[in-house]
Amino acid sequence: MSKFRGLDHPSIRQAVMAELPGASWQRCVVHFMRNVLAHVPQSERGVVAEELQEVFVARRRGTAESLARGFVERYQDRFKRAVEVFAQGLGEALTYLDFPSGHQRHIKSTNVLERLIREVKRRTRVVGVFPGEGSLVNLATVVMLRATEDWAFRRYLDMGPLWAAEEKPTKIAT
Repeated sequence: MSKFRGLDHPSIRQAVMAELPGASWQRCVVHFMRNVLAHVPQSERGVVAEELQEVFVARRRGTAESLARGFVERYQDRFKRAVEVFAQGLGEALTYLDFPSGHQRHIKSTNVLERLIREVKRRTRVVGVFPGEGSLVNLATVVMLRATEDWAFRRYLDMGPLWAAEEKPTKIAT
């Protein structure tokens, strides 16, 4: 659990890990960068943001980690708190690099999830007061199921590369 409470959502993370053991946790790269830059003086943010962005446009984990080490070395003395936040959350912000390249841009931000939550809020505000918790859950479920159907027809993520990776036999060292 992150010691910097408020930088991610520990309750959501705990629920996901309880219900989906072994699931990977991806922090939104955009929000993570904002969290880091919040500890950099306004006059320096442009330059620091450019260097921070370089870490997250890398397409390979090794490259991203190398750029991250350089970022830490350059700024650890000047922006200590920013570097602490960066180092603490970097692993969770780079999880997307463990997935096929076609998936990476979709899963490194929470845009899709934020849009879904915004739609649930929009639909529930129309009702105003629900007669019970069950009716709220039913409406939210229907909204989410419709979104899932839309994603299925648009082929938001091609799951073929993930399934192919699971089917490959693992080599045993002899």
